Amino acid sequence: MRILFFGTKPYDEEFFTALLEDSRYGGLEFKFIEPNLTAETARLADGWDGVCAFVNMDLGTRTIELLHECGVKLILMRCAGYNNVDLAKAGEFGITVMHVPGYSPESVAEHAMALVLTANRHMHKAYIKCRENDFSLSGLMGVNLSGKTAGIVGTGRIGAAMARICRGFGMKVIGYDMYHNKELDFLEYVELDELLAKSDLISLHCPLTESNYHLINSETISKMKDGVILVNTSRGGLIKTADLIQGIRDGKFFAVGLDVYEEETGSVYEDMSDQILGHSTMARLLSFPNVMVTSHQGFFTREALRAISQTTLDNALAFAQGKSSGNEIHGQ
Repeated sequence: MRILFFGTKPYDEEFFTALLEDSRYGGLEFKFIEPNLTAETARLADGWDGVCAFVNMDLGTRTIELLHECGVKLILMRCAGYNNVDLAKAGEFGITVMHVPGYSPESVAEHAMALVLTANRHMHKAYIKCRENDFSLSGLMGVNLSGKTAGIVGTGRIGAAMARICRGFGMKVIGYDMYHNKELDFLEYVELDELLAKSDLISLHCPLTESNYHLINSETISKMKDGVILVNTSRGGLIKTADLIQGIRDGKFFAVGLDVYEEETGSVYEDMSDQILGHSTMARLLSFPNVMVTSHQGFFTREALRAISQTTLDNALAFAQGKSSGNEIHGQ
């Protein structure tokens, strides 16, 4: 089984290569290349049995068509998300798509809380002030989390981990999800409108679907408390950025933490420090003193990368042996 890894960074090579010492994966051959998988680069996969891609890559209709022409039979997503994959087209061509549904939910949840704390207590600003020998407290006032209400939108593995963290901070935790997580006996499930109205902290932990695209918009923002803290470590498309910016300008939010955003495709995981960004919404978000932005790094811990690598190779091994790993994704 020959697999071409697209868009690889040094840390990808480190964790995947380390697994080659395991004899179970002896029948797998893979190569790491730097370009992301797009319609422009798909033909690089000619002669390979499978490709491995990440959440920031374009696996739309044209890319899938080209992969089919190259003889690719397997698409391995080394991530949980697959909203960028044309599953229907892959199914039409008999291409199997597999992902990593769970790796380290705590890594994302802990990053979500790090965003909450940083944006709330202005840690990023405090660090810069102290480096410049400015030890004044102006502009650094935050709010207590203890005793407040945390609203978790999506209570799967990551949302559940975030709920437990919030409970540990002494917060009342409420949640919204079509499917109730019975393990969260301390969490009260409510309708979305009630969660928006009651929560002092709202944390998004749901996959991006057609039904929840731009879930956070001018209408839902208007239902939130004044001074709410909003955090998104899930998918950028859950938030209508223009409406979020207007809400920030109107003083609706005490703090906002974003690890994902609508315009991240093409720039996320890339060093663009010597370039002028061609879009304006990111520049506007970064201009607000109560907004904290990171580069889709919620997954980025050693434990998570190790789990992602192992599950990805287990998926490839199962496919090569004609077995199911349980991580196949099927189109609607």
